[in-house]
Amino acid sequence: MKRTFLVALLMAAASCRRGPTVEEARQFLDRAEADLLELANEASRASWVQSTYITLDTEALAAKANERFISAAVRYAKEAVKYEKLNLPDDLKRKIHLLKLATTLPAPSDPALAAEMTKLAAGLESAYGKGRYCPGGDASKCLNIDDITRIMATSRDPRQLYDVWNGWHSIAPPMKKDFTRLVEIANQGARELGFADTGAMWRSGYDMSPEEFSREVDRLWEQVRPLYEQLHAYVRWKLREKYGPSVVPEKGPIPAHLLGNIWAQQWDNIYPLVAPAGADPGYDLTAILKRRNTTPVEMVRYGERFYTSLSFEPLPPTFWERSMFTRPRDRDVVCHASAWDVDNVDDLRIKMCIEINADDFNVIHHELGHNFYQRAYNKQPFLFRAGANDGFHEAIGDTIALSVTPEYLVKIGLLDRAPDANRDIGLLLGRALDKVAFLPFGLLIDQWRWKVFSGEVKPDQYNRAWWELRRKYQGVAPAGERGEEFFDPGAKYHVAASVPYMRYFLAHILQFQFHKALSEAAGCTGPIHRCSIYGNKEAGRRLKAMLEMGASRPWQEALEKITGTRQMDATAIRSYFKPLEDWLAEQNRGKPVGW
Repeated sequence: MKRTFLVALLMAAASCRRGPTVEEARQFLDRAEADLLELANEASRASWVQSTYITLDTEALAAKANERFISAAVRYAKEAVKYEKLNLPDDLKRKIHLLKLATTLPAPSDPALAAEMTKLAAGLESAYGKGRYCPGGDASKCLNIDDITRIMATSRDPRQLYDVWNGWHSIAPPMKKDFTRLVEIANQGARELGFADTGAMWRSGYDMSPEEFSREVDRLWEQVRPLYEQLHAYVRWKLREKYGPSVVPEKGPIPAHLLGNIWAQQWDNIYPLVAPAGADPGYDLTAILKRRNTTPVEMVRYGERFYTSLSFEPLPPTFWERSMFTRPRDRDVVCHASAWDVDNVDDLRIKMCIEINADDFNVIHHELGHNFYQRAYNKQPFLFRAGANDGFHEAIGDTIALSVTPEYLVKIGLLDRAPDANRDIGLLLGRALDKVAFLPFGLLIDQWRWKVFSGEVKPDQYNRAWWELRRKYQGVAPAGERGEEFFDPGAKYHVAASVPYMRYFLAHILQFQFHKALSEAAGCTGPIHRCSIYGNKEAGRRLKAMLEMGASRPWQEALEKITGTRQMDATAIRSYFKPLEDWLAEQNRGKPVGW
């Protein structure tokens, strides 16, 4: 036994003198992947229970499991540095790079700090999930996020809208102290991995330098900004007609609480207020689903059938047994919709509190995109079991949702016939209020966090910087003063849960590129906004070939698989909405555009 140990010690010493080899790098990565797979599965199961059964105990268990995964990931990432200068094969070189990005919140090497960080992260997510607004402090009238979402979507009383908007944002100030500490610890972990800060680490996950990526998202935003400005101007004057000049200004930002969504990130709920005369889409999907007494499970079945029509295999039986489709009555849960691959093979699940409406019909198609992507790449090595970049993962389901057209609804029996094309302005306006309105919000969340992580924005400037970015990019503002006693970013799940958000901005760019390319592959010759790839095997084949790549190659190669180009391009959005953009410009003639 002593002799064996001595030999191993001598071999290790010799290795240190001569430096590591390619074979040693391969063995290291094999060991790291096996260990991280086991720890990721453990953390995933604990997180599932924490999200679907919020208690102090499940929060502690999830924090501990995440701590083990994060600590191991950081340990392996630091060890990987010694192999970086080797002349490695492409697959090993890519694994070394991805290993350094294996966790969103990099833990420092100090075990006490690592434990503190994971406890803070779990606590912040749970605080969001337990958030309630109790009007007048009356505990019998408390509203959860579902209740507030419904009010924001349907109420047309500006006082009530402001009350619940302000009420939900009141859950966030207690999070500020923990969030600030979380930033400090994560930055220390990022620096130990060789990154300037956590934001720079996040931006390094896109097969380009952090600086190049920042310039890339600015370029994409400039491509779509003219369309957004026309939409913003039109919505502003239509809301001014509805609520009057004392509530909505002629120029400047739109009050954030009037846009039908608690974060003003999508505006489709105010379609009835801004819809042009005679341009009704011709059907109400929410009403159709309710009239048919559609159940939450049947909503999910519609989504599954879309993917199987493209030749994907049906979801496994365990998906239907283990998913959470509705809010339980007996406990707190995180209702924010998410897709899970609990064992990184085929234990696929979604977690949602499904409402029977058109929004959730689309959300289900989106979430299942994650699940089918997860299963497509499950034969890849563990470090490659991810999207080509995180924007790809979000874009796949959204691409499918773009195929939820009137023609698709006819094919699946929800409509008798598609409405005439002369109603397409209404159809496009409704979709723009969802997709185009989202773009600046998708951009600014991480713009804010990058500044926070870098130290450009200090804790005593959090709220001011938040609203400066919202005015700059979205052209929205709060109805009242929001000083530093507030922490409005924390009222958004992805900030509380430390989920990077740039993926959603990229997804809104990529989905239109994907949709255009797949529609062409499917032989669609009509207007691109009326194309659906439902049932087309060639589009399915092309999509599946890209999904199976996972993260094994740079995202530019994955993009090329579908679109034939290696550059993200937002002009596909402008092409999709061209009839609407022309119409909006005409409606806005003589009215102020911009803010």
